[in-house]
Amino acid sequence: MADYYELLGVRRDASPDEIKQAYRRMARQLHPDTNPDPEAADRFKEVAQAYEVLCDPDKRQRYDRFGPEGVQGGADPFGFGGGVGDIFDAFFAGGSPFGGGGRRASGPPRGPDLEVVVDLSFTEAVFGVRHPVDVRAAVTCDTCSGSGAAPGTEPIPCVECAGLGQVQRVRQSFLGQMVSTSVCPRCAGLGRVVTDPCTDCRGEGRRVEERSYTIDIPAGVDTGSTLRLTGRGGAGPRGGANGDLYVHVRVLPHERFTRDGIDLRCDLPVTFAQAVLGAHLEFETLDGKEDLVLPRGTQSGREFHLRGRGVPHLERRQRGDLIVRVVVAVPTDLNAEQEQRLREYAALRGEEVAPTDAGFLSKIRSAFR
Repeated sequence: MADYYELLGVRRDASPDEIKQAYRRMARQLHPDTNPDPEAADRFKEVAQAYEVLCDPDKRQRYDRFGPEGVQGGADPFGFGGGVGDIFDAFFAGGSPFGGGGRRASGPPRGPDLEVVVDLSFTEAVFGVRHPVDVRAAVTCDTCSGSGAAPGTEPIPCVECAGLGQVQRVRQSFLGQMVSTSVCPRCAGLGRVVTDPCTDCRGEGRRVEERSYTIDIPAGVDTGSTLRLTGRGGAGPRGGANGDLYVHVRVLPHERFTRDGIDLRCDLPVTFAQAVLGAHLEFETLDGKEDLVLPRGTQSGREFHLRGRGVPHLERRQRGDLIVRVVVAVPTDLNAEQEQRLREYAALRGEEVAPTDAGFLSKIRSAFR
């Protein structure tokens, strides 16, 4: 590697300000965002390494005395070779317990996530549906293609951070020199500055619009289910990636069916005669009509399972059952002939029933007041 002073184009007695200005000038010329030449990326790394050494008084002193070997393997009092900031990056996931922000990649941040609630009918939730969704979200500005700069212009690298989106500060502590990294205050971490903003988006690179999507809601969702649509959220500033869209499902009740996990439940009212003598009934399911055979002597509360007529499982290729519970309906509007026949039936079976005397019934009611 060339001499660090030669890389930056400064004299060996250059002041810290001269070294800083030289680095910014070289960084603007060689940064990969502005110079597509592959060799420029390698030179940019060399320039950055030279600046890292020469901007640190201790490292610069060791470099002047011993050359590159003097700053390799002894750059920090702990011997990690990458500065105290790298130690905290390794053990604290990029965050320093001493208040310095961790390293992060420069560039525009990701856009916000959005949330929306959709109401589905019971049948739509069971079988799935393509459902329209309307959202108000930030979208990429068509005028500037998301750059934030007026047509015919481009953002330029930030002179404060040389396009890195972050700045480093060196301070002394009882542990030695502490290097803290923080978001560049000039470009807000974007690494680039818009000098001539787009008039349509005012330099944001995005604007708010109403958007409509048609989403595929899978069969078997229920109230509380959430679908995540990657990249359908708000656009990030200055060409940043889109966030995600979270669709929360709310299912409206059904007039006959209720859910029990992946099973469906339903009550089937039958007459006394049907329960006693049995019946062949036509039962309406969500899939269509089914034949249901009611055996003789069916008791109220008995359940019948119709296999595979329930709700599809979201993760497996199977469906639950439709559980039909028999409810024997007691007639309350018998005419005189029907009541007489029923009394005859009770007499044949030796069952005790209330007499037809209205006074008797009045006495029974008054006894329980």
